[in-house]
Amino acid sequence: MQKFTFLLTFVLLASTPACKIVKPTVSKTTLVPYGPAFAALWQQRSAEYKALCFQAYNIAELRLNERLQQAHEKPLAIVTDIDETILDNSPYTVHTSLHGQSYSDKTWFEWTAKTAADTVPGALSFLQFAASKGVHIFYITNRAETEREVTLKNLQHWHFPDADNAHLLLKTTTSGKESRRQQVAATHDIALLMGDNLSDFAVIFDKLPSDQREQVTKRSAADFGNRFIVLPNPMYGDWLPAMFQYNYKRSTPEMDSILKSKLKDY
Repeated sequence: MQKFTFLLTFVLLASTPACKIVKPTVSKTTLVPYGPAFAALWQQRSAEYKALCFQAYNIAELRLNERLQQAHEKPLAIVTDIDETILDNSPYTVHTSLHGQSYSDKTWFEWTAKTAADTVPGALSFLQFAASKGVHIFYITNRAETEREVTLKNLQHWHFPDADNAHLLLKTTTSGKESRRQQVAATHDIALLMGDNLSDFAVIFDKLPSDQREQVTKRSAADFGNRFIVLPNPMYGDWLPAMFQYNYKRSTPEMDSILKSKLKDY
């Protein structure tokens, strides 16, 4: 069959006038949903990914030590996201992508129920260091309430500090995290916020289109590496739906076409 296809292509090209170049039409989806598998490969296998994580947590330790030397009225706290910030879910992305699937609640719940997520490089040692200095750790995540038990089990397996119900703030009625951050701020001075998605840090980043996300990020430049500690995540995040207006009802080919149109070529 392959030989026949090659021969047919050769015949078609040979019969085409020299002034015309026949280019193959690529109709198969290549970015959605298969593309994230390549991002997951980078996360799992590149030393550069690990280096970026170590860099983030080294900076976090420097900043925390500075905060510890400053006066504060309330106990200090760190607010951290979970997925791709302290737990690595790249096996989920690999599994769904190689099966030609995008994210779904069903497959995600199946993954988290396994409590098999490994730690992000540097995360555990940094949070244990923070806890040893009397800093409280609050986990603000958009995992569902139904995932509370398995989430705590996964965190406790690795001995993350403050991995209990009081310090785990799951998604309730909205994916926005501002109300939960304010809940922590009512009783603690937040020394650092850590995450892989801009909405992990402040409400000003929530649900913005791509160009506005860039503008707000530039205006907030001084906060990154200072109060905001960002972890790399090329697999998913608001950067992706921001390009198709957060409209998750679009078909896979439509989303794929939109994402391809955003690529810079020459």
